[in-house]
Amino acid sequence: MNEPSHPPSRFYESVSAYFDRAADLTNFPAGLLDQVKSCNSVYRMKFPVKDDEGNIVVVEAYRAQHSHHRLPCKGGIRFSPHVTQEETVALAALMTFKCALVGLPFGGAKGSVRIDPRTCSAGFRERATRRYAAELIKKNFLGPQQDVPAPDYGTGEQEMAWIADTYRAMKFNEPDLYACVTGKPLDLHGIPGRRQATGLGVCLGIMECLNHADDMADLGLTPGLEGKRVIVQGLGNVGSYAAHFLQKNGAVIVGIAELGGGIYDPAGIDLRHAQHHFRENGSLAEFENGEFHENPAQTLEMPCDILVPAALEGQITAENAPRIQARIVAEAANGPVDHDGDAILCERGILVIPDLYLNAGGVTVSYFEWLKNLSHVSFDRMTTRISEDAKTKIIDAVEQLTGNRLDREQRVLVTAGAHEIDIVHSALAETMAVAYHSIHDAWKTRDLPDLRTAAFYVAIDRVCRSYQAHGIFP
Repeated sequence: MNEPSHPPSRFYESVSAYFDRAADLTNFPAGLLDQVKSCNSVYRMKFPVKDDEGNIVVVEAYRAQHSHHRLPCKGGIRFSPHVTQEETVALAALMTFKCALVGLPFGGAKGSVRIDPRTCSAGFRERATRRYAAELIKKNFLGPQQDVPAPDYGTGEQEMAWIADTYRAMKFNEPDLYACVTGKPLDLHGIPGRRQATGLGVCLGIMECLNHADDMADLGLTPGLEGKRVIVQGLGNVGSYAAHFLQKNGAVIVGIAELGGGIYDPAGIDLRHAQHHFRENGSLAEFENGEFHENPAQTLEMPCDILVPAALEGQITAENAPRIQARIVAEAANGPVDHDGDAILCERGILVIPDLYLNAGGVTVSYFEWLKNLSHVSFDRMTTRISEDAKTKIIDAVEQLTGNRLDREQRVLVTAGAHEIDIVHSALAETMAVAYHSIHDAWKTRDLPDLRTAAFYVAIDRVCRSYQAHGIFP
């Protein structure tokens, strides 16, 4: 998807501005707030990697641990030739507040490696990944109780598998070694549902927001997702799954923006056909229906109810915010709306569902994977059979009392115990619901200016109280 349209320092400035705006509304001591805002440690490294011709390439990489108020630290690793230390620190800060907001016992972290995963070979990518992991291990920046990475932009299950294997080779006596990283393949102690977790969380978060009738009335919308017109920016992992679940739950995908162009059709777009066309052609040009925009930014400005930027930071700025026609901007990516753009959207009465909350599905399910790896047992093994037995006894009793009997297919459906993916999806839905209610309650009861300020307010409050519980600050 598009690279940031402004220097990464603007992203750092935006995160700092959001923090300051919310922190000013709290009653915590200035020194405590300074500590909560500050990045605890950053490891900047350069290491040699051989390319496929045997030439040495010097790779620059970072790992930022923003907060140690809780351990381990948690945050993804992104591969991009444009990453910087400031961007990495800003992303790590978001992870601290994101984890606090959804009630996860992690400090925030983020990693980045300055390579282009789209142009380098798989062999070079593996060598760079393994060397990066080795550098982190040497400095105690990787481990189940220290720092637990996950996939981010430009990385996925394969990179996490290489990291886990490297950790296993260097820490072979570690009893919980596979808990050193999350987002792993299922065959390497991953968890069902992790791949689609962020996108599903985006959908669940939007649905929670749409359930508040008073808020929707202020926007001129009816409650519920059914029939809502949605434009999605980005057909990567997050955007694809967000679009899939939104469409599955009744939304109409009217626009898709991707690298090389975007399409818009007010009658609705067949998501599967659009994804297939993009995979086959590398572009949405000449798609079977809809209006094609050579500049994908133009698609973001088309009429819709919900705009879902699911690419990179800095996609909506002061330059294009006045032309956004959505009623709701749902931040599926990290920092897709910068500080200046956010102010304009809010001034225009557009509701922004902040990234701090909305894309927390990935780290939430990563938490479940981490717990599974520490306990060395799947969530369903201990409960599925007993749940089925209990349901069977209830059905037997009801049939005896009523004289009515279920057929075999009905009985199997009603008495089935929960599989691991059912437990994961249920826990994710509960997490997103509880977190939104806490944000919404703060927004309304404390008369905060917007949802983003409310999200930061709740997160800052929780991190500050954690420090106070340690007895570090009064």
